[in-house]
Amino acid sequence: MKLYKTTKGIILHHKEEYYLLPETDWNKIVNRQHLYQVLADAISHWPVLPQAETYIRSALLAPIGNQEVWASGVTYYRSRVARMQEAEEAGGGDFYDRVYDAERPELFFKASHDRVVGPGGKLRIRKDSTWDVPEPELTLFMSSRGSIEGYTIGNDMSSRSIEGENPLYLPQAKTYNKSAALGPCLYVPSTPISPDTQIRLEIYRAKTLVFEGNIGIDQMKRTHAELAEYLFRELSFTDGCYLMTGTGIVPPNEFSLQSGDEIRIHIDHIGELVNMVE
Repeated sequence: MKLYKTTKGIILHHKEEYYLLPETDWNKIVNRQHLYQVLADAISHWPVLPQAETYIRSALLAPIGNQEVWASGVTYYRSRVARMQEAEEAGGGDFYDRVYDAERPELFFKASHDRVVGPGGKLRIRKDSTWDVPEPELTLFMSSRGSIEGYTIGNDMSSRSIEGENPLYLPQAKTYNKSAALGPCLYVPSTPISPDTQIRLEIYRAKTLVFEGNIGIDQMKRTHAELAEYLFRELSFTDGCYLMTGTGIVPPNEFSLQSGDEIRIHIDHIGELVNMVE
């Protein structure tokens, strides 16, 4: 099933029917253990919503309430290679290589809820950056108890020029206004998402495809449970949180985003997240 947050309210899509939830507080709805079963048990009490597709197309918001967004780095081999290249060109060490093989994963704060852009919204690239890329990522939603309850699509916008200067600049390369997008929905399955799930990225410039790539989530070195466990070791989240799980799709070094570019990220089972660059 899928939960959509819209200006008309919260809509549940399940087995070809759409339901309008009486509860309007996103935090109360999603921050539950065994979320799929909770929703399945309550669905018979909710009215079917005709023409819901129209609401979803015209009034869709990012599927987030008060949750923080965190992110994981160097979880795919391709990302490890790209980060090592950045560090080497800047005269740095082998930090990223060591992170890839280390027991402890790289985790960092990405965005507060008010810095997150929803479907159709405009993302930003930093004015003081010269090399910028999107990072398409399967994103976990975890309850305040640390249980993985759902999934969405995340776009972890990144300044490779700033990150490549020095690893200590990572917060500036990753965290700024409109640097993250989530959507189009919160996918809540009855079982964990399939390891066969594919992520696809397309970037259009003046309606022309200028980059495309895809990867399976089975190419991740770390498990979702492992990333969640480390995040919750010394952190608490009152309303739950989101965790981007890293990217394995990296555009070539000569590519950089420009204002007006359209970014399309598709993940099996979840849907497609589309954003423009401001």
